[in-house]
Amino acid sequence: MVRGRDFRRLYATRLVSQMTDGLFQVSLAGYLLFSPERQTSAGRVAAAFAVVLLPYSVLGPFAGVFIDRWSRRQILLWAPVLRGGLVAGTAALLLAGHDGVGFFLGVLVVMGVNRFFLSALSASLPHVVRRELLVTANAFSVTSGTIISFAGAGLGYLLRQVFGGGQGGTAAILLCAAGCYGLTGLVATTLGRRLLGPDLDEAAPQTREALGHVVRGLVDGARRIRRDRPVALALATIAFHRFWYGTWLMMTLLLYRYRFSDDADEGLDRAAVVLGVSGLGYLLAALVTPAVVRRIGKDAWITVLLGVAAVSFAAFGLPFADMAWLVLAFLLGVVSQGVKLSVDTILQETVADAYRGRVFAVYDMLFNAPFVAAAAVAALVIPADGRSYPMLVVLIAAYAGASLAYRVGSRSIRVNGRRPSWRS
Repeated sequence: MVRGRDFRRLYATRLVSQMTDGLFQVSLAGYLLFSPERQTSAGRVAAAFAVVLLPYSVLGPFAGVFIDRWSRRQILLWAPVLRGGLVAGTAALLLAGHDGVGFFLGVLVVMGVNRFFLSALSASLPHVVRRELLVTANAFSVTSGTIISFAGAGLGYLLRQVFGGGQGGTAAILLCAAGCYGLTGLVATTLGRRLLGPDLDEAAPQTREALGHVVRGLVDGARRIRRDRPVALALATIAFHRFWYGTWLMMTLLLYRYRFSDDADEGLDRAAVVLGVSGLGYLLAALVTPAVVRRIGKDAWITVLLGVAAVSFAAFGLPFADMAWLVLAFLLGVVSQGVKLSVDTILQETVADAYRGRVFAVYDMLFNAPFVAAAAVAALVIPADGRSYPMLVVLIAAYAGASLAYRVGSRSIRVNGRRPSWRS
């Protein structure tokens, strides 16, 4: 697979781009949340979540309309160039002392363009890999892309130590990211202009008509979900979890900025450790979930995980202590990934192939939109330092209630014949 010249070039384009994404995002997070020059507020955290995640929720279903009409190689070339220019523009805004609405709009557009770029990468893969190797190539590309984005984040962290975390230092890091985006476009020029498609055997429908198809597809998917109780229950569960997980993450960032650390730099260091520990929880869930599901079933595993979240918040959240919060982060990583893997499988097994794409488009929106909504709501109710006993009590009650509700709901579906057994 990796011996194929065209695959290596497409893969290199992905790696350079995703490394730069990590560099860009960590520079933003460091400045918005842990800059010594500025006070971080829950509102700013919510705004940061919105500019990063909303493009993926809103633009995701529509990206395919354009990447099926435009040269994908040209998208891979010009999208990074555009992003580089926009990132350089945001750096200029910082140097000029402007980090308000214009700055956030620039970041929002950068993330929106990135959604098209990633979609074009995925759509291009079948043009450089044989069909029987697609699953392996996709897993290899996406996984290593995620790893290299963490490496880019590490590079951003090191550059922050060199340039500083204020406006000038962040602007310097952003200019480095702009140069790396330009390099991504340069790597993409090694691919043939017509190599990646799209292969249009017949005249494509008008773009307006195609966009209408997407909207109608989302509506059809929502109707299908409403009629299919197992699917509706699974999606309601993931949306529920993402909302409250977003609330917890908001608390975490504020706690490590103001309560668990003496200054902004120490806060960034400790927050990075928390996210790394949570990542280990994600990894453990990926390893154990298949075996656990085979033994007790997906429904039982989701019920257990929601209950574990409630117990974890009670045992390790209420003390509001640094080390206990680390344990909580690990356990919530297990819960988050375990629930997602189970929901993914339920949808893949339950939804008819003719509707699967439309349902997953709705799923994509439900995965990110509640997270952003949680940040907005939390910004109104969480104290400036992140410590809120009432919010933790709400989290405990919410997850305990969700565990019971999922148990009852899935059992009702099974009794009514929608699933053959609890172990399904």
